[in-house]
Amino acid sequence: MIAFSFQRTLSVARKELLHILRDPQTLLFTLIFPIMELFILGYAIDLNVRHVRTVIYDEAGTQESRQLLQRFENSQDFDITARVFNDAELNQAIIAGKARVAIKIPRDYSQKLEAGQTAQILVLIDGTESSVAAEAVNVGNALAPRESLERALGDRPLPVEARPRVLFNPDTRSANFFIPGLMVILCQMMATLLSANAIVREKENGTLEQLFMTPVTPGELILGKMTPYVVLSTAEFCLIALIMRTVFAVPVAGSFALLLTMTLPFVLTMLGLGLLISTKASTRDAAGQLSFATLLPSVFLSGYVFSLDSMPWFFRMLAKGLPTTWLIDASRGIILRGAGWPALWFDAAVLWAMALAAIAVASFKLRKRLA
Repeated sequence: MIAFSFQRTLSVARKELLHILRDPQTLLFTLIFPIMELFILGYAIDLNVRHVRTVIYDEAGTQESRQLLQRFENSQDFDITARVFNDAELNQAIIAGKARVAIKIPRDYSQKLEAGQTAQILVLIDGTESSVAAEAVNVGNALAPRESLERALGDRPLPVEARPRVLFNPDTRSANFFIPGLMVILCQMMATLLSANAIVREKENGTLEQLFMTPVTPGELILGKMTPYVVLSTAEFCLIALIMRTVFAVPVAGSFALLLTMTLPFVLTMLGLGLLISTKASTRDAAGQLSFATLLPSVFLSGYVFSLDSMPWFFRMLAKGLPTTWLIDASRGIILRGAGWPALWFDAAVLWAMALAAIAVASFKLRKRLA
């Protein structure tokens, strides 16, 4: 049995680093693409639905109807972009996509208010964009009861008033929610794709058989090939965090050193997965396709976009098996809530267990290939 040699491991790591430095495409992918995606997604994704295009049909034309429309516009959720004068134009504005919301105030609106009767208004909402539709329904349902209460009570104060207080992200900025998760997604994509090419490159260059003829053991080969990518992935993660803090002004409430500690087993897991992919794929194109296939479940099931609480039980359990789920939870906990080690030790234990399992499986598959 060949004893472990740090020198042989270092030689493999040096060889892999030279491959990276001599490959402009790898350097471009490592340094530029994640930053570009961070800017594109960081600025493009916004969950705060505001200024929804709204068309109105004020059939009443009274002071009361104008006050109600002003209340809708003052909410900053609706922008009145057009006024129409019949039902056909109102419906056509929604069908043509010129407006997402249409409000019709009937002719007898003010008369019913003065008579103490229930005055109804019609709010048509385009449901093709679910987030916009949900926001419009919520705001519309909130404004109507408030208008009724204020008219019923007059100058008297409202009997019950709720004062919500949003913790950790009081401005409800989408960047504060998305970018801590986006950091993890970009780190996964980079680590998996880079390491997936590690063995495949040797296959395409015809040097894999030469490696098998050397005294390098599978453990030394895996460790040597993973070391440069651990350094690259960690450095890129730190660069993305710097951009998050300086450009997108996302505050870091907790310890960034703790976040890096949580990131290390995640990176090792992704590198192990990439090496496992590289033992199966014959070309770099195939390795890239398999890597992206592992990325999609992480995007949709990890809680990066959709809340885990809203998923069916089966998919929640499936999400628990993804390392991305655990690091995104830890990342948001540290960056937004200022969570510390007592709250995150279990997440760290799960990530380390996944890392050891991924490296062990990759090493076993490589040993079988050597045999």
